[in-house]
Amino acid sequence: MTWHKIIFGDCRNMSEVPNESIHLVVTSPPYYNAPFDYPYLFKSYDDYLDLIRSVAKELKRVLAPGRIACFVTQDVRIEGKLYPICSDIIRIMIESGFKYRDRIIWKKPEGYIRISRRSGVIIQHPYPMYYYPDNIYEEIIIFQKGEFDYSYLKSLDSKILEESKVDIEVFNKEKWYLSVWEITNVLPLKGRPEEGIAAFPEEIPRRLIKLFSFKGETVLDPFLGSGTTTKVAKELGRNSYGYEIDLELKNVILEKVGYWQATLTGDIIKYKIREDTKRLRTFLQERVRMQRSVTNNKENSRDS
Repeated sequence: MTWHKIIFGDCRNMSEVPNESIHLVVTSPPYYNAPFDYPYLFKSYDDYLDLIRSVAKELKRVLAPGRIACFVTQDVRIEGKLYPICSDIIRIMIESGFKYRDRIIWKKPEGYIRISRRSGVIIQHPYPMYYYPDNIYEEIIIFQKGEFDYSYLKSLDSKILEESKVDIEVFNKEKWYLSVWEITNVLPLKGRPEEGIAAFPEEIPRRLIKLFSFKGETVLDPFLGSGTTTKVAKELGRNSYGYEIDLELKNVILEKVGYWQATLTGDIIKYKIREDTKRLRTFLQERVRMQRSVTNNKENSRDS
């Protein structure tokens, strides 16, 4: 049996989470004002970085000593300008007292180009200075709060320790040992619960939870999105906290985490709606439709 607490509110305030009670953070912050995910969500890039600073401060408070925080993210290009999100998150987390531990590249299938084939520019103009690569990767940036005390394992029940063992056969077969993970992304298909949400695949939190936490411990996702981290934590016998500011995602999250089936499984799932929640999904989807329309018109005008 596991427990899960979902708070609809701004994760800059995680007062529901006690100090040093979290054993692992797995999250994917908004991709700034990414044209096809979060257009015009933030007034400026400085506002976005202020959000990351506030969250980093809260993570330092709630994360247990020696434990891990993982960010799934990527730099964002808006109107030709590339914003160094990964570098800035690393800088902010280090300034907040975390150790920069590792970086894993999440490589998506080559057939998946989310927005447009940027490389097509050089096909139309086969000359130097027209090169723009198609992006098929994101980064998993891993931080640690101090040093982990490995004598902690001796305090764990032998059953918990055994059930938390990493399956080395899978570890080798799926090449978890590499700094590049080839994982298929969540396709933005119509009718899916994640439609209009920049959700990461379940395989990413599944690997991270298995690699950096023990069964019965507690996982936190301050940017819960569609609820993927909580869903996987529950499946792996971990407890969780999740914060999501967009109240319009409530039904998507509750469906994904099995809220209405919790009595059958014995898990405890509770949610709380705070006054600082917002309604964003409809606004963002309308902005995305407008952005796609502008992009399609530009591409059609180039082809004509």
